[in-house]
This record gives sequence, structure tokens and C-alpha cells, in this order.
Amino acid sequence: MRRALTAAIAAGATALALAGCALVPGSVSSVDEAEFTNELAIPPLAPSKVVDGTRVFSLTAQEGVTEFRPGVKTRTWGFNGTHLGPTLRAERGERVAVEVANDLDEPTSVHWHGMHLPPEMDGGPHQEVDPGGTWRPTWEIDQPAATLWYHPHPHGATEKHVYRGLAGMFLLDDDASRAADLPDTYGVDDIPVIVQDKVIDDDGQLELEDDTGEPGTLGDVVMTNGTIGAYQEVTTERVRLRLLNGSTARTFQLGFADREMDLVATDGGLLDAPVRLEHVRLAPGERAEVIVRMEPGETTRLHSFEADLGGVVVPFAMGGNDAFDVLELRAADQLAPAPEPAWEKSVHAEQDALHEDDATVTRTFELDDRKINGRSMDVGRIDEVAEVGSTEIWEVRSTVPMPHSFHVHDVQFRILSIDGDPPPPELAGPKDTVYLEPSTTYRLLMRFDDYADPDVPYMYHCHMLMHEDDGMMGQFVVVEPGQEAGTPPSHGRGAGRSDDADAHQDHH
Repeated sequence: MRRALTAAIAAGATALALAGCALVPGSVSSVDEAEFTNELAIPPLAPSKVVDGTRVFSLTAQEGVTEFRPGVKTRTWGFNGTHLGPTLRAERGERVAVEVANDLDEPTSVHWHGMHLPPEMDGGPHQEVDPGGTWRPTWEIDQPAATLWYHPHPHGATEKHVYRGLAGMFLLDDDASRAADLPDTYGVDDIPVIVQDKVIDDDGQLELEDDTGEPGTLGDVVMTNGTIGAYQEVTTERVRLRLLNGSTARTFQLGFADREMDLVATDGGLLDAPVRLEHVRLAPGERAEVIVRMEPGETTRLHSFEADLGGVVVPFAMGGNDAFDVLELRAADQLAPAPEPAWEKSVHAEQDALHEDDATVTRTFELDDRKINGRSMDVGRIDEVAEVGSTEIWEVRSTVPMPHSFHVHDVQFRILSIDGDPPPPELAGPKDTVYLEPSTTYRLLMRFDDYADPDVPYMYHCHMLMHEDDGMMGQFVVVEPGQEAGTPPSHGRGAGRSDDADAHQDHH
């Protein structure tokens, strides 16, 4: 029996014992209830300068000390500070550059999660920055307005780097978002909400469990933008929450117990129209933008309900039974008016659109234990080759009853179907990461535009970061028509491993 399944069953057995073999077991990963007495920290907007037509940002990965609790000094990592990083913001059509410096004592990288950009600028395992080193990726923003994020992607160490605090948002604007009837004053009625869970030991230090338990470390402390028990003052009738699951393993089911909310955007940008929902499920790496209506003087809390993890084994051992509050919203006695959410299509809508009839290739991907299509990650191996300008369908399936998610670099995809059925409205928008319910086939439509390089690959992988680090990742290159894959760059941190090198991959 696979290590993952063994660990999960063992955890489940322990939980059953603790629950006295009750018919409905409790949780082995429950979250401590917080008092919501701390003002929500808002990551600052990153300063930038325009040099020769390029908007230039600067990020430095560094160590620091953060007081998550008063008087308790916790060792953390951050960008331009002790924990998390500033919010980068740019417009479609702008050329951007980010001057990245590494002040840590080990290599790291910065991956622009959800961004369409050349592979050598992607910030994956092939673009690690050595201690004391620098890196300056530059590219043109050419995709719709969206809530993206950035985080490290060093080979075999992504979980550790994100868990210690290296993460931040990257917001994109375009003509449609600028003209939309949506709250848009950053930090006032347009709020970044980075939700993460941690284990803080008796000495006040972050503890990353390494017991191979599934799906990874599930913390008993939940923080929002690095704030435990956070509240946000609301001064407008509607507030926009840009939700990011920045955790390494836990899946959240976010909503409000006393009201519905309007989902307006998924990972890659605005939906065709608002969707009224009670809650939205977000696996690690997924984002959603929601609009919440408030009344003067009232208080409500963003809540994570028991997460629907699909047919996973012992879901109570995977966080499925956990429910807890995340963020308190406190409305002022008088609220500024705000219109119903509405927007027009971007002038780029037609060029951005994906059409199933254009698909010329269908690929299949099976996630099983720590492998994809029977292979573990090898930084020296190209697993898939796509032609620039081509539209493809990727059929993705998790064959084991464990939580998995699937993230594809460079593209935003559309979910065509889930086990043959149309996706629910909350999964009908542009996506780059999707939670995979076990034994369920997801058909993803994507197009590989603009950037061809036979030697430098992009990644696809599970975004449960322990799974990624353990090898649940593959590489693809985009090439000119008729061109063959080349050789990936040499890699300084570990050679990876290749198991079952002749494993079958079903392409047609």
C-alpha cells in the first residue's frame, strides 16, 4: 500500500480512537477559535518606478521576526519585510520588471502564479536565485484583470519557503476592470485576504510537520494577511474581498453564515456575470473575488465551513470536518453607497476567448500518490511538448482518495466538464488551479500563446506543496510548429528523480 494511503488510514484510525469510535468522528486537525481583536494587516502596495517604458518593482527575500501574538517573537521569512510581501499592481499592456534579491542563506525563487509570461521569467525550479544573488525577470502584461499571486518555487523546498511567509499578491488591471461597478479602493473597500493556517509550537515558532501525513501540515492557527483574529472596518455598502488560499495543504470553504455573496472573479479574471453563492471552495493556490453587502452598524464574519473534499478517505483527517471563522467585518454606522456589481466585456475579450472546436490535441494526466502519469519530477526531463498558438484539452484525474489540486503554469484554462457534466458556475471562469475530487475527470481547455522555447520548461503539478516537493510535478515546453524539445537548463539544487521512465502517457 502506498505511503500516502497508509499515513491517511493511520491518521483516520487515530481519530476514530480519539472520538471513541463515534459514527461521526471529529477532527485531527481542528482550528483554535480566535478572539477577533486585531486590525487586519493590509499588505502595502509595492512602490515602482518607470524606467525606459518599463515599470520596475523590487523584492528582497529576507529573514525576520514577527509577533503574531503580542510579545511572542516568531522567526519568519518575507519579501521586503518580516512576513509575506507587498502587493504588486500593473496594467494590461505595461511592460514590467521585478528586481529580485535573495538575502536568505539558501536558494529560493519567485514564481508569478497565474501569469502568462516567457518560461525563463516564470520563476520555477530553473530560475532559482542563490544566496546573495539577484534576478531580474521582465515581460509584458497581456492578460485580463485578475488577482494573481507570487511565491517561491525552489525544487523540493516550496512548502518550507511558502510556509515561512514568502508570498504576496500581484493584481492586474485592464479596461474592463477600470470601468466596472466594483469596489476598487485598495485597502478600503477592495481588500486582499490571504488565508493561511500554521502550527505554532510552545516556543512561538512555526512548526512544519514532516510525518508524511496527508495532505500535509494542517495548522490549528488560522491567520489572514498574517493577522490572527483579524477584523476589518467597512465604510461602504459593499466590500470586495480578494480571497487567496495561501496555505500549503488545507482546503477552505469560505462564505458567511448569515448572508450570501456575489462571486465576480476566479483565478484568472472576471466571470461573465456575478454569481450569487453561499460559499466557495478554495484549494491551495486558488483565488476568488467576492462582493459582500453590509448594513450600517452590523458585524459579520467570513467563515470556513466544513470543506467538501469529494470522495477522499477519512475526510475528517484531511481537514474536511473543520469549521472556523477567518475574518470579522465591522460596518460603520454610516456607509457610503455602492452600486450592484456589474461590468462590460474587455476590448480584448474575443482574443482571450477559448474555443473547444480549436483544440487539436488531447492529453491525459493521472495523479497517483506522488506521481503524475507514473513519473516523479525530474528537472532534466521534458514530459510534454505543445506548439505555440495551439489549443489543447487536458483530461486530469486523481486516482487516489486523497486531496489533490492541479496547477498549470503560463496559461489560464477553462473547465469544459467534470465527469461529463458542465462545471458549476463558480468553476466556469478562467482558472489556473483546480481542486481534484478523487476518481473524477476534469477536462481543461487551454491555449499556448506567444512564447516558444524548446529548452526552458513550464511546470504542471499538484499545489498541495508537500506533494509537489515529493515529486508530483511535470514539465512541458512550448515550441514552434515542427520543432522538437531541447534540453532543460542545468540545475544546481538536486537532480530530481525519474521513476518508471517508460511510463505510458495517453495522447491522441
